[in-house]
Parts: sequence; C-alpha cells; structure tokens
Amino acid sequence: MSKTSNNRSGKGGKALPALCNVIGTAILLAVILTFLPLTAPRYMGYEVFNVVSPSMEPEIPVNSVIYVQPVRPEDLQEGDIIAFHTGSSVMTHRVMKNQTVVGELTTKGDANEKEDISKVGYTSVIGKVTFHLPFIGGLMAIYASPIGKAYALVFAACGVMFNLLAGRMRARRRERLVQEMLEGKK
Repeated sequence: MSKTSNNRSGKGGKALPALCNVIGTAILLAVILTFLPLTAPRYMGYEVFNVVSPSMEPEIPVNSVIYVQPVRPEDLQEGDIIAFHTGSSVMTHRVMKNQTVVGELTTKGDANEKEDISKVGYTSVIGKVTFHLPFIGGLMAIYASPIGKAYALVFAACGVMFNLLAGRMRARRRERLVQEMLEGKK
C-alpha cells in the first residue's frame, strides 16, 4: 500500500471544528449577554421594568429598561425618579414634593406640563430608579413573550449543538490519527 496525503488529518481537519466551536460559543454568549441586563440586577435587589410611555422623555426614553431599588418613601427627595403602582400598572415619574406628614408624594412626568392629579401614597411606591438602559426594553418585551422565549431556547440549543459538533469532529480526528499510527502511517 502506498502512502498518500490525507488533508483531513492535517491542518484542514482542525479548521472546521475550531469554526464550529467559535460559532457555538458566540451564539451562547449572545443569548447570555442579552438576558444578563434583564436578570442579573434582580439578584442584587433591583426590580426591572420596561418603559412603555413617553412621559419621562428625554431623560428616560420609551423602550428603556429601568432598574428600581427599594427605598423608604419618607427618604425620597424632590427630583428623585420613582416607580410606583397605579392600579394594575407601574408608572415612572419624578418626585415634586414629599409630604411625609400625610405619607404622599406629588409626582410629574418630565414630558408632562403639569403635576399628576393623583397623589402617590407611600404604600404604592416600589422604589427609586437608580439607572436605566435605553432601547433594552424592546428585548425585554420580546423575551417576555412565549415566542421570544422559544427563540432564545432555539438559539441556545444551536450554540450547544455547534459546540458538541466541534467536540465530535475533534474526537473523530484523534481516532483517525491513532488508527493511522497503529497501521504504520504518519
């Protein structure tokens, strides 16, 4: 039997597994990094909300994600931005007055001309907005939907599959090299 060059056991056999590994890792990182700003702060005591109305523009644009830290309502100052319950929804407005004697806040949206008619009772206060990320709210809305969660799972599964494929190709290459060595080939 004559010796022949086999590109699959040479450098060419390393490129495809490496490419699959890079693609798989990139996909997994993309999925993780899109969820990170939405989930990690919750473990640090923040609540995360998506801004859907323009009442706080330009300070906080629509589709921003706000991070709300619980605070004692009596400690809130004029100018603080807060999140609070209004019926079944959450509102984000600026504190104009804190009436500690009656336990109420007067609030106003930055884009609104007048203060809010309804006062915010201390029991409705969720907390103080400590920071926000513009445009991330769109991702939050997508991932909150069943179809968004399904897409995220499919993308993550694709990333895992690419990494598994890379590992399998490397294992086959090693098996082939061992077999060639045992048969006296180089």
